[in-house]
Amino acid sequence: MKNLIRIILEGAYGNFKKIFFKSDRLTDMNLRADILGSNVKPTDKVADTACIGCGGCANVCPTNAISMINLDKSEKLMENWIKTQIPELNSEKCVFCYYCHDFCPIYALFGEKSTIHPNDVGEVSLELNELMNQPVKISEDKIKFIAQFLSNKNVIKNNKSISKFLTVKANTNNIKNSADKEE
Repeated sequence: MKNLIRIILEGAYGNFKKIFFKSDRLTDMNLRADILGSNVKPTDKVADTACIGCGGCANVCPTNAISMINLDKSEKLMENWIKTQIPELNSEKCVFCYYCHDFCPIYALFGEKSTIHPNDVGEVSLELNELMNQPVKISEDKIKFIAQFLSNKNVIKNNKSISKFLTVKANTNNIKNSADKEE
């Protein structure tokens, strides 16, 4: 019983010190005021200017936390590449698996900062036109893996083996869908 009273008194004294003498605070007063006043702005999850709008992040997301939203005005990134959509991350559905971050072609292929991140994208500034025209060596396996998730196929259009792979995959899916309908 003695120990219980001691614990209660120490807790009360500790709370009294924190409230009236502002000691042992974990957050500063400005941050505390921002939190209590609902003035905390969430950090950016998508770097709109650096995103190429391929839709890979939305297609690879296991919880469908990413949806592609249409831009007010389409943006021409380079010849044969017009960005019409950018990803929007729903933080309530996100499970922080980082598939979107790891899959982002800007990050995965070029070693630059990713254009999407569940916590904070940070500062991403790069010259997309220069980056997209830069020669990059990528194994056929990696291109085939990435190609199945991209909604815009212009990235791989010039590679005949990948086009062949996608055609075979599409035909296989069509055959499976036909078989399912017949059953």
